[in-house]
Order: sequence, then C-alpha cells, then structure tokens
Amino acid sequence: MADVARLAGVSAQTVSRVSNGEPNVVDTTRETVLRAMAELGYRPNSAARALKRGAFRAIGVITFTLATTGNVRTLEGIVASAAAQDHAVTLIPVDAPTQDAVRGAFTRAGELAVDAVIAIMETHLVGDAPAFFPPGVKVVVADSDDAGDRHPVVDTDQRAGARAAVEHLLGLGHATVHHVAGPEHSYAAQRRRDAWRATLEAAGRPVPGVLHGDWSPESGYALGLRLAEDPSCTAVFAANDQMALGILRAMHDRGRRVPDEVSVVGFDDVPEAASFIPPLTTIRQDFEQIGALCVERVLGQVRGDGPATGTTLVPTELVVRESTAPHRG
Repeated sequence: MADVARLAGVSAQTVSRVSNGEPNVVDTTRETVLRAMAELGYRPNSAARALKRGAFRAIGVITFTLATTGNVRTLEGIVASAAAQDHAVTLIPVDAPTQDAVRGAFTRAGELAVDAVIAIMETHLVGDAPAFFPPGVKVVVADSDDAGDRHPVVDTDQRAGARAAVEHLLGLGHATVHHVAGPEHSYAAQRRRDAWRATLEAAGRPVPGVLHGDWSPESGYALGLRLAEDPSCTAVFAANDQMALGILRAMHDRGRRVPDEVSVVGFDDVPEAASFIPPLTTIRQDFEQIGALCVERVLGQVRGDGPATGTTLVPTELVVRESTAPHRG
C-alpha cells in the first residue's frame, strides 16, 4: 500500500479508501490510484481487511446432499445472488442427518470465517429432533420444517404446487390421482404428499395408497411398472421430474400410452422437462428467487436490519405440456 501511495503521490489512507470502494475520493485521484495499483500488481489483503472491518464477506452453506435437483439449483441461486453482492460462498457438507453432524458443520463454519450461514435442511434429522443452531449465529433455513418461529425460513410453496397438480388432473376428468412421493424423511416430499391427499379428500375422491421413491428415475420406473399394471390408474402425480421420467418410461414399456391412457405430472420443471417424451406437465419452482431471498434474509441479519424469524414461501407455477390430457374412459 505504501508503494502504491508513493507512485500515485497520495497518502496511504487515500489508497485504503480507494481499495475499500469508499465514495469520498475525488474521481481523478481514484483513477491515479487505480493506475498505480495496476502498474504495481497490488492486491488488497482480504484477510487483513476482514479483521479490520470485522466482516469476511462470506456466507457458509450447510447441506446434506447435492444429489438432488432442488439442492443444486438452490445453491446456484445462492451463489449467484451472493456474488452480485460481493460475497463468497463456502460449502459445508453434512455427512449424516444427525444432531451431532449439524453441530459439527456449524463449528466448521466458524473455523472457515463466514459471516452467516444458510442451512439447506431438506431432511428430518434422526429421531426428528430440531436442528441445532448455535445461539448468536446469523442463520437462514431453506427447505425445512416449520421453523419460522425460531429462524427465518425460505421455501417453495410446496403445498400450493402439489394442490395445483392434483386439481389440474381432476379438472381433466380423472376420477382420482395416484402419487409417487419422495423419501419419507424429506420435508418437501411430506408437504407434497399431504397436499395431494388433502386435495383428493376435499374433492370427495378416493385416495390411493401412496408409493415412496427416492427422487431418482430408477425408483420412478420401478413404481411406474406397478402403476402400469393397475387399469384404474389414469393419472399420476410424481413428487419430482426425475421420478416422472421413470414413470413415463415404465408406461411406455408396458404399452400404456401417455397421455392417451395415463396422464403424468411432475414437480420442479427441470431444464430437460420440455424434452421428455412426451414433454412433461410439471410444477415450476423458482430456485433463483429462493436463493436470492436466502441471501437477502441472511445479509439483513448481518447488517442488523433483517427479520430474525418468519417464513417466506415462494410461489409455484403449473406448466402444462403434453403429458396430460382429458380422461377418455
């Protein structure tokens, strides 16, 4: 910094102000300092700057897995929004859904020098215990249980999305809707399953037995084969697009035409959904908005002007394509 100051003919304090992006520097002086920085190859010491201002401009993201579409796309939204606000993201994986593992992740977050944490808590902990969040930590929870009374929570409106899927199929004249749910330990799968059942009950329709997959196309295919053998099955709501893809293949392999004989709806609207055969009717989630809201809420806590509790639900959208059609029975 002293070398830059000598070359630019200014004080070290002026170099510091330019380096930190402070506004109280004359434009011509700022340009002179920036040219001197470029000529000397000067780079600010981020660690020293963090110690001086007491902030690291980094957000930790705790997650159990990146194997699911929802987690990956939520993380993409978080990274994009954080970068737009000049913050880095540090990924902190949790190797097991246990209280000790979550506690260890928060310990690592402290060691990695982050200002706040976004926890993507998509699964129940063993024993259904509430997740451990150390007191005083700035934290926002994504895709979680109903923890809005304890922490800010950001989630897709899972119930509204599932309800829209079922109502769409009933509106096409199907007597009922079968459901291929996600894993029983998943909060999102639980909400979608509960809304599917409640929507059928509210419409006075029979509620078929629920089938649980693991989010993968393989599980959707295995369960789709079972549904294909049931002639009364004319409509299926899959809890995600990947399982819906497996169901489409199972129906094809068993000679049941989609949508002529069976209508199928997914959830997520993955980029490939429009290229499925047939193109998949699905529920679109706005993962970019979820990520942006997570960053907004957690940085609000860092600044001291954001809410400490409360749940924000991001709306979903029914996207109708060619995998659903009126019932022809």
